[in-house]
This record gives sequence, C-alpha cells and structure tokens, in this order.
Amino acid sequence: VHGYLDELLAALREQGLIDAEGRWAAGNTRLWFLGDFTDRGPDGIGVIDLVMRLSAEAAAAGGYCKALMGNHELLLIGAKRFGDTPVNSGAGTATFQAAWLLNGGQKTDMERLQEVHLQWMARLDAVVEEDGHLLMHSDTTAYLDYGSTIEDVNDTVHAILTRHDADECWDLFRKLTKRFAFRDEGGAQAVRELMATYGGQRVVHGHSPIPYLLGEVGTEDGENSPRT
Repeated sequence: VHGYLDELLAALREQGLIDAEGRWAAGNTRLWFLGDFTDRGPDGIGVIDLVMRLSAEAAAAGGYCKALMGNHELLLIGAKRFGDTPVNSGAGTATFQAAWLLNGGQKTDMERLQEVHLQWMARLDAVVEEDGHLLMHSDTTAYLDYGSTIEDVNDTVHAILTRHDADECWDLFRKLTKRFAFRDEGGAQAVRELMATYGGQRVVHGHSPIPYLLGEVGTEDGENSPRT
C-alpha cells in the first residue's frame, strides 16, 4: 500500500469491502494485508489508521481484517526508536534514519506517528498459515532463520522488537528486505522448503513488484534492488 490511502480506499470499494463512507461492508469476509503500509506515498499514518479501524469493524461484523509485518514497518519503527544511532550494516556504518529516508520515508508520517501506531506495528505477526495459504510479506527464506514453526518465528520477531537493540533490529530489517527467493532456478525448492517447515499448500507474499518477479524489469538481487 505504501501510503497511498486514496488508492487503497478505491480498491476496497471496488471489491465491495467498504461502503462509500469507508466503513466495513463485507460482513464475515476475511481480509489480510501483507505489510508495508507506510513510506513513498503521502499518507502512511492514514493507511494504518484505516486498517486498525477496519480490523475492529470487521470483527464486530463477524469477519476479520488482519495484517502482517512488512520490512517498512520495521524500518519506520527503527527510524523512530533509533534515529541516527549507528548500526553495523555488514557493509560499513548505517542508520535507520538514513535508510528510512532513502526508501521513501515521509516526514509527515513521522510527525503524526503515535505510540498506538508503534505498538500496533510491533505486534504484527511475520508469518501466518490460513486455509492452506502460507502468508508472509517478503519473498525470502530468511524467515527460517527465526524459527522452525510459525509460532517460533513470530515470537522471535516480537522479542527482538521488545529488546530495543539497534543492531538486532537492523539485522531483522535487512533479512526481511531480501527478495526473489522464489523467482529463478531453485525458486520452487525454496517454496517447498518453507511449506515443509511452516505448512500450507501455497505461498502468498507481497514485497517485490510483479514486473521484477516476471523478469520484465531488471536483474537486481535482494541486496541491490532499487525497491525495499
């Protein structure tokens, strides 16, 4: 979504998920967002507020609206918590603040960011299996570094965010910024490895623009991609 609130509202209306006033209109429908609510677009905080509100409205109607953690949630949390604190990037010194700005961080989002938004983002799960769908934000096998079950992965990610260690948070951000694990030779095996570990019959992810996945644009790997 990346901060494009108006486009998100239009898409949700088109699918009959919200009404003209932006309220949940889909009864017991189940809706998942796969992360990356902020940065690049003009109103990331507005997007978070919308998803938080729809989560409550959907639950009241017998459905649900849930969300996963993307790498940009980690980036915004890090920029807020750690700012210009140097972190060990593996390629010299970096800071969350610089990385956030480089990757589309919006100063208006930072100004409007409240503790309720930070707490909501920090509590998001990283991986979920739902009706045979293994849901995750990033097309990477790096989730395997954080646990051999879905519960372990989510507990580990939440524990990292609770410890407030800048280097540890940076390492998590960098790993979940990797991409293209499923795209080329070995991609099918990577998918099978994830499903053998966590369950599901199909991986559903966000993160990488579809033209890159189809090989229509560029050959960048996960570390050098122009988009995180």
